[in-house]
Amino acid sequence: MKINRSAKCSLKFVNSNKIRKLEEILAEYGRVVNLFIDQFWPEPPPTAALLKPTIDSVDTWFSYRLRHEAAREAVGMVKSAKKKGIKPIHHGKRMCLTSDIVELQEAKAATEFDCWLHLNSIGNKMILNLPVKLHKHFHKWDEKGQRRNAYIFTKNYVQFSFQVETGPKKEPDRCVGIDTGIKALATLSTGKQLGIDIEANIERIKRCKHGSKGQQRATRALKHKMDMVAREVTQEVSLVVVEKLTGITKNTKRCLVRSMRRSIGRWNVHYWLNRLQMTCEETNVSFRQVSAYQTSQICNHCGHIDRRNRSGEKFLCLSCGHADNADINAAKNILDRFLSGPSGAGCKPLTLANSNVC
Repeated sequence: MKINRSAKCSLKFVNSNKIRKLEEILAEYGRVVNLFIDQFWPEPPPTAALLKPTIDSVDTWFSYRLRHEAAREAVGMVKSAKKKGIKPIHHGKRMCLTSDIVELQEAKAATEFDCWLHLNSIGNKMILNLPVKLHKHFHKWDEKGQRRNAYIFTKNYVQFSFQVETGPKKEPDRCVGIDTGIKALATLSTGKQLGIDIEANIERIKRCKHGSKGQQRATRALKHKMDMVAREVTQEVSLVVVEKLTGITKNTKRCLVRSMRRSIGRWNVHYWLNRLQMTCEETNVSFRQVSAYQTSQICNHCGHIDRRNRSGEKFLCLSCGHADNADINAAKNILDRFLSGPSGAGCKPLTLANSNVC
């Protein structure tokens, strides 16, 4: 199996003059992309049809190569936006370039940074050399995979892309459902709970002044905790099932108190699910999502559904009297919902008897 990974490297070693040039290029790039979007909306042409008459139809000081890059990005943006029916707008904050424009060159004489990003064929005889220091995250993916000839630029960083071969997926013989929460970041259908101190991390962020260095440190600590839990979850499992929590902040505003809404916003549940999915991909563990509808209200013992079954962290079925931790009951329902579906045929749940998790 092949997965795509990326690494962002800061442009902090770039002097102010080069930053101004880069911002000028970014602004013009956004303008050119928007001109192409106007042409291509709502029926974008295939990228193979981006021939010279189309590329030359836009008035700009950009070179032919850079205009072609902008046209390709415009096609991609239009295709992505067609489903929503809203014409996209490029804001000139980032640009996607290939090796036709960018070359990564070793900086042999430099001591503070490792490489030069050499940008040529920009236009107006402009050439831009940006110093970059490569960090351990870059080297990790550079060693494991193949660096692709694609670069994403902003005025603050450049993003490199890699394709990594991870091997075949594991057999789905150790499947686990996971309920995501604040009291415990990950509650497993086996009954194990990981990240039980996550609420303290959240409260630490809330106490910090917004935008302060203390808040940034606390946020990094929270994300590091999520990374650790994601790695711990995937150690002994072959398939992970979670709830589809897209839009949780928006859809729960009316039924959550203000402090809870603030916690969910700070907590960044999307970061957690993305990290869990990425970790699964890297360890050949399958990742699945099921509907979150009533998973916290269903009794896993008898199937009775009632919102009154759950009271805080406790679950007590009003029909059969089954009692359990509310998050554990929800995690079991999440796994059962997957196993009872067409994709769950042949999959086997992970139990405490064959689990080494935690």
